[in-house]
Amino acid sequence: MSEPKPTHAAPWWKFGHVWMVIAGPAIVVVASFVTFYLAASGKDPVVDEDYYRKGIEINKTLADNPSSLAPATQARNHAATGVKDPR
Repeated sequence: MSEPKPTHAAPWWKFGHVWMVIAGPAIVVVASFVTFYLAASGKDPVVDEDYYRKGIEINKTLADNPSSLAPATQARNHAATGVKDPR
């Protein structure tokens, strides 16, 4: 009897399953670079320099006109009790 000839294994890159396993992490790495690019190139909204003064002015206008708070008060009462405010 003759001995069987040894078969040579194919290189790892010729197997499709290997590429399927490598593809998952590779896609995540590419997506992270895309996310970094979007975060680095986008502009953040600018906050006004005088945001504190504007907030105080808003509070003054709300204090001058308490009826403007009525919808918020009704919603708060309805959320807390489930019953609409009779006012």
